[in-house]
Amino acid sequence: MSKPVVASYCTTFLKPEMLHIYRQVSGLDRYDTFVICKERRSEDRFPFDDVEVKPKVRSNFLRRFWLKYIKKEPPIVYRGEYGVMEKILTRRHADLMHVYFGHTGVHLLPIIQRSPLPVVVSFHGMDVQPRHDQPGYIERLQELLQSVPLLMARSFSLRDRLIELGAPEDRIRINRTGIPMDVFPAVKREYPEDGAWKFIQACRLVEKKGLPVALKAFSEFVKDHPKATFTIAGEGPMEEEVRGIVDKLGLADKVIFAGFLSPSELNALYAESHVFMHPSQITADKNQEGVPNAMLEGMATGLPVLATYHGGIPEAVDHESTGLLVEERDDVGLLEQVRRLTSDRELWQRMGEQAAVSVRERFEQKRQIAALEAIYDEAVALGPMNLGGRK
Repeated sequence: MSKPVVASYCTTFLKPEMLHIYRQVSGLDRYDTFVICKERRSEDRFPFDDVEVKPKVRSNFLRRFWLKYIKKEPPIVYRGEYGVMEKILTRRHADLMHVYFGHTGVHLLPIIQRSPLPVVVSFHGMDVQPRHDQPGYIERLQELLQSVPLLMARSFSLRDRLIELGAPEDRIRINRTGIPMDVFPAVKREYPEDGAWKFIQACRLVEKKGLPVALKAFSEFVKDHPKATFTIAGEGPMEEEVRGIVDKLGLADKVIFAGFLSPSELNALYAESHVFMHPSQITADKNQEGVPNAMLEGMATGLPVLATYHGGIPEAVDHESTGLLVEERDDVGLLEQVRRLTSDRELWQRMGEQAAVSVRERFEQKRQIAALEAIYDEAVALGPMNLGGRK
């Protein structure tokens, strides 16, 4: 018996920071999948054989005029994208479609509302923020939340945000992205008696990651621990600003910019580190975390976490058990917890060991793939939606 087929839609397949999506798409077991995208990137990093890159549509002028001005169809229809999608989904005999990211769902809304297939949309963090440069965006997002049988959120905090936006609570499912534990085995670490603590933060260099807060706390800690270092693994639009902060704080010889690393390179870096730092914060435009994947990877290797009560972080880090949490933007509080953790050998060791156990219980990849496929099963059974309710 053939497996059911899910069409996985991601506008760009894939940006370098989208490893968590690759793990889902490539890890499916009971479902077959193919990818639909507008642009294919990072093929060497994310090899996948079955990708349909949507062709650019050459629109017939008369048909476009008729659809736009007579039928009053939205741009995604009169420009031809709807027709292209319909042909792909029909030709590939898809049973449902999974749209990655809420803003992509907003773009595809007219297609979703007309789809004879059930469509699920997953939200990951930045896609719950308003977009003030796009008039009517929030209204279209709220319409999307009513137009699909099931919505997925990476954390309970994201679920709560969707409910605030008007999503029916009974249609939201928690969709954790799993971590392949064999790639990030637990490591036995030695307590740095000489004070040569190695901190790491692996993330995109963007505002919500709280890098300035981490650097301020580290700049005070290093005064008493001159052998300590802080490695920042990642790239992003804030790199120049972060480097400026490092220089201003006099940390140029203490902070290492490792750039974007592969999973194996990250694993090696985690293995030689002692603490994972991640003081995330919500931004003015409501951009927030789901559950940071790099943090989970570090925990899997046995790194205790110093982070914040933000987004889905408290759903992964148990304060006083697998790490220590402070309020957002609290560099003084973060410093206090850094000092507490590093001055107590038993606490540091215990939290690292418990972090490795906890992540395996909650975020193991195969278990999360099974949960995702159960959501697919439910969506197929529910069937598609339309503006008037379930068909």
